[in-house]
Amino acid sequence: MTSIDRDVRQTIDAVYREHSRQVLATLIRLLRDFELAEEALHDAFTAAMAQWPRDGIPANPRAWLVSTGRFRAIDRLRRRARFDSSLAEIAYQLELECSTETVDDTSVADDALRLIFTCCHPALPLDGQVAMTLREVCGLTTEEVARAFLTSPSTLAQRIVRAKAKIRDAGIPYHLPEPDALIERLDGVLRVIYLVFNEGYSASFGDTLIRTDMSCEAIRLGRLLYDLLPEPEVAGLLALMLLQESRRDARTTPTGELILLHEQERTLWNRELIDEGSSLVERALSSRRFGPYALQAAIAAVHAEAPSAEATDWEQIIGLYDVLMRITPSPVVALNRAVAIAMRDGPGVGLSLIDALMAGGELGDYHLAHAARADLYRRQGRLEHARESYRQALSLVQQGPERRFLERRLTELEHG
Repeated sequence: MTSIDRDVRQTIDAVYREHSRQVLATLIRLLRDFELAEEALHDAFTAAMAQWPRDGIPANPRAWLVSTGRFRAIDRLRRRARFDSSLAEIAYQLELECSTETVDDTSVADDALRLIFTCCHPALPLDGQVAMTLREVCGLTTEEVARAFLTSPSTLAQRIVRAKAKIRDAGIPYHLPEPDALIERLDGVLRVIYLVFNEGYSASFGDTLIRTDMSCEAIRLGRLLYDLLPEPEVAGLLALMLLQESRRDARTTPTGELILLHEQERTLWNRELIDEGSSLVERALSSRRFGPYALQAAIAAVHAEAPSAEATDWEQIIGLYDVLMRITPSPVVALNRAVAIAMRDGPGVGLSLIDALMAGGELGDYHLAHAARADLYRRQGRLEHARESYRQALSLVQQGPERRFLERRLTELEHG
């Protein structure tokens, strides 16, 4: 392989990582068939591997891939039409559309959002909506999505197959719905975008804490959605993602090890993202229609605006958690509230609250609950209890940097 071929191969790999899901979303819209679009995407990249080293990289790689994939799909349908005559008409209609519809970067970039709204159609069950979008639009593996849903990959795969069949059989169109229908599907879309962001902000498993491509894609989709639908909760979600993303450079060491919030170097926080996120929080909270995303963003803004960990306004954070618990009560929100109270009132108070939550059985498999208990025990000087809680957290954690952090804390207690 020549150095030129190697450079082209690296470019194709980069295009695949950065743009393959957007290309797939456009192919799904144009071909109106998930499986055919996935085959077309594969064919397009196979053609790129053969042609780009010889002919050079096209000026617009995404549009080239869409065009090539679409024509390869039509060729596939023509070949299959020899055995199934009904496919001949489909191939003919697609060929007619090819001659009249052009594909540019703007349409490709927007197609991911269009497809999310298609996947979040109310005719589909909510778990199917989210699972299919994460898998097909955002590129998470079946295993990654299954972890997010706390279910098995085989069960998750069945949900996705059923959701695709429902879209096909019901003739659900691949376009943005009318304004009234946008609101109807908004909860599912917001949930999808935030799950994608979370997988990028703190990967659910593996040796890398941050997957920048996913968090950036979620923010891009959030901006598109806010331009389309400037609702308070859309502003809240976008603000939450921006405020969390603002800490990216301070969250890990140069070798990828985890740094907790109160230990982060705040001069590394991105003030531009903080200012933008804080402005969106104010806009969202000024409406009486704000919800959980705006409240979570408000909590993130209080942290972001504190000049130091010691200067954090825990009273305000606890008040926001109180409101969040009234709107969307959950064990995780209650855990976060307990940790905030511990920062204000001391580790003993926080431990009492966490112990009560753990007694309910809902957080027994949540490694962060055990890690929080361990840290509070450590602060109290109850080291044997802290060691046991760290061991329980380690038995549950799946994420490499988090595991190594917990191991370091446990080693410090055992040898300190």
